[in-house]
Amino acid sequence: MPYDHATIEPRWQAYWDEHQSFEAKIDEARPKYYVLDMFPYPSGSGLHVGHPEGYTATDIMARYKRMRGFNVLHPMGWDSFGLPAERYAMKTGTHPRDRTYECIDNFKRQLKMLGFSYDWSREIATTDPDYYKWTQWIFLQIWGSWYDAEQDKARPISELPIPAEVEAAGDRAVHAYRDEHRLAYLHDAPVNWCPDLRVVLANEEVAEQVEAGHEVIRVPMHQWMLKITAYAQRLIDDLDDLDWSPSVLEMQRNWICRSEGAEVVFELDGQAGPDAQLRVFTTRPDTLFGATYMVLAPEHPLVSTITTDAQRDAVEAYVKTTAHRTERERQVAAAEGDKTGVFTGAHAINPVNDQRIPIWIADYVLMGYGTGAIMAVPGHDARDHAFARTMGLPIVQVVAPATGEPIDVQAQAYPEPGVAVNSGLINDLPTAEAKQKITEWLTAQAKGEARVNYKLRDWLFSRQRYWGEPFPLIHKPSGEVASVGVDALPVELPEVDDFNPSETGEPPLAKALSWVELPDGSRRETNTMPQWAGSCWYYLRFCDPRNASAPWSSEAEQYWMPVDLYVGGAEHAVLHLLYARFWHKVLFDLGHVSTREPFKKLVNQGMVLGATYVPRDPQAASAGPKRVFVSDEVEEINLGDAVEYVHKQTREPLTIQWDKMSKSRGNVINPDEVIAEYGADTMRLYEMFMGPLEASAPWQPEGVAGCFRFLGRAYRLFFESPKDAEDRARDLGEGQGSERQRRLLHRTIADVSERIERMAFNTAISSLMVFVRDVEKDGETLGRDAAGIFCQLLAPFAPHLAEELWRALGNPQSLTYEPWPQADPALLVEDSWTLVVQVNGKRRGELKIPASLDPKQAKDEITELAMASEAVSRFVGDKPPKRVIYVPGRLVNIVLG
Repeated sequence: MPYDHATIEPRWQAYWDEHQSFEAKIDEARPKYYVLDMFPYPSGSGLHVGHPEGYTATDIMARYKRMRGFNVLHPMGWDSFGLPAERYAMKTGTHPRDRTYECIDNFKRQLKMLGFSYDWSREIATTDPDYYKWTQWIFLQIWGSWYDAEQDKARPISELPIPAEVEAAGDRAVHAYRDEHRLAYLHDAPVNWCPDLRVVLANEEVAEQVEAGHEVIRVPMHQWMLKITAYAQRLIDDLDDLDWSPSVLEMQRNWICRSEGAEVVFELDGQAGPDAQLRVFTTRPDTLFGATYMVLAPEHPLVSTITTDAQRDAVEAYVKTTAHRTERERQVAAAEGDKTGVFTGAHAINPVNDQRIPIWIADYVLMGYGTGAIMAVPGHDARDHAFARTMGLPIVQVVAPATGEPIDVQAQAYPEPGVAVNSGLINDLPTAEAKQKITEWLTAQAKGEARVNYKLRDWLFSRQRYWGEPFPLIHKPSGEVASVGVDALPVELPEVDDFNPSETGEPPLAKALSWVELPDGSRRETNTMPQWAGSCWYYLRFCDPRNASAPWSSEAEQYWMPVDLYVGGAEHAVLHLLYARFWHKVLFDLGHVSTREPFKKLVNQGMVLGATYVPRDPQAASAGPKRVFVSDEVEEINLGDAVEYVHKQTREPLTIQWDKMSKSRGNVINPDEVIAEYGADTMRLYEMFMGPLEASAPWQPEGVAGCFRFLGRAYRLFFESPKDAEDRARDLGEGQGSERQRRLLHRTIADVSERIERMAFNTAISSLMVFVRDVEKDGETLGRDAAGIFCQLLAPFAPHLAEELWRALGNPQSLTYEPWPQADPALLVEDSWTLVVQVNGKRRGELKIPASLDPKQAKDEITELAMASEAVSRFVGDKPPKRVIYVPGRLVNIVLG
């Protein structure tokens, strides 16, 4: 019989389960290696072949490190709270819990089919009360803390110094003062509200729902916020010690976005008192003399206060229109689109020249960055320039190029540094000096001060959903917010019949009155936490998942942390990583974890792309709605040296394009089908052989078949397949075979080892393929020891087949913990090198030259060997050559007369 993956693979999966082969326990005698996949969300559609790419990579590293003597922790679990399950519940009435655990069962079945070496005894799901009990506990640690800027760390709220005047005002004032300083606080924040779904959406969820035809508007809601901005500088600084790709590090820095500048105070004309002023942050205080108007975000709290009666209708209409635009749409419009806005009727006073300037609102200013207000300098900012030109506002030049070349700021903004002009006390100063001098002047005049600003915003942490972690908080009749107490955890979700929020946005939990209303008149918090909550700390729970008295023990955390290798999609390169790092730092400050950062090394795998087809004719492609076809609708015509595609019914010529796999595109490939035909080992091998791990690559069925053929050849090195009998093991040779085979083997050991360490899995697989090809080509029986070493090298990539071959060699135990083979340095030294032989400039063959002959010093001896070679002698005969051209170490060219 040939290589029978359908029999081999289930047998070894059952063996690993029965023997708990991958269970990890603390062992101080061995070095640890914690390798982790980004938490998958178990969707109803199950895995497609793109999902296992990262999982295969981590499994290769886990298996390799075990064989290198490491104590490996390689867990798996489920990020199982989420909007899809809730939407399904809203449509069908099925409890989201039931749907979620159906999806988990399917995902787990598919992962186990692929033979990943997870320690399933550590399996967790964020939706399990035993898990989210500790998510609630962590939230209480954050809520119960404040950030001490002097010590640059979080401290318990009980240690917050209370000013004497606050203490004198009584307990309620003290409570309010503490609430203002907590790392988790209540705030009226603008959110993405979807009236159709009656849910608040994260920014990342908006595009999908708009694409599906749902309206999304920005409305203010009373929300829980987490003060991640307190950690902005630490989140930047600690990136320096991480082994992450430069692109991800840069994305993190850009998202936090540190800016140095000044906060400037603009008094409101005609108004008095401490609230009669606008504060703006600017990185270019040297351009203050060029500020000719101000702009507020439409959501700015002062808009309704300062708007005059004459402008009120226009302002309110604009604010309402803006509410229907997402932040992303507004950011794109700010960069590329037409500028829109409305004059409020109010004016401010420019602090450097006392000029009265108009205050506008416009959607190109966002509330989340800086103060939600800007001083507009149209002569030196492109967005302000476009707005000023549209609205007919003044444009003044206050910076000139240092080179002295003339510029026309009426035609185009000049945003570059230079020399201050038309700027009073800072005239003729270069930009850097002008910034410093005007900032010092503002400080002295109590009209501003130097400031560091971050684009990072506090984390909006509430959702008006049912399917999420309940907050462990209660609202007392007095209005105070209090913890339910650690002993009351977990606060479990109540059973409800209706999973829909109210039309006004009240969460579904608000309807569960018997759960919400407590005997003393207090009410539970009815918002739930976002899906991000459970995935912020799961790596810590994996260290000690069955601990009922603590989220993890200090012994387990100190042994396993940090995560040595973290692999996942680039779509999580910013927010998930930022939020997890933030939680980890709070826990570090409070003494609950021992490391500053959770993830030592991070790798983002590329995407596996699926085929879709579009009309080949550009005119047909552009006419009417975009037409995209899937494989079932397409016929492939093989023309020998090319392939053409046509629509099966219309025969319209099509061209192939490669897109991210998704159900909506119809280009998803189910791994169940691939495994049924070719086996899990083939799929694992192909996932890694497509190209470098970080690169995206198309799914090519012929490549899958090629990997299957390779495994079949490897199988035949060990087994005979007579037609009239079952497979039986070959009679292998002794030891590691001939000198040539030993050199090939040890070069393969060295190459595969080095490439796994670099996670260059595609080239490691190439080395294994070369080994099998060369052993077959030589026709020499594979030595028994060499066969065993080949099994060990194959094991991380194709573990089922490797175990089968290992057992065929007479080894009764699994090779999971067999020592990784070591290359013999003496066998890595080449005994010869290759010389290209040419006659009259045409390549006629290659010649192996003994390594003892130095390419640069032994020209005569090398030339003599070349002349005596068969490749040359049959052309030269007895005639001496006219000339011999020798390129040291590369080629010899015999030129005949």
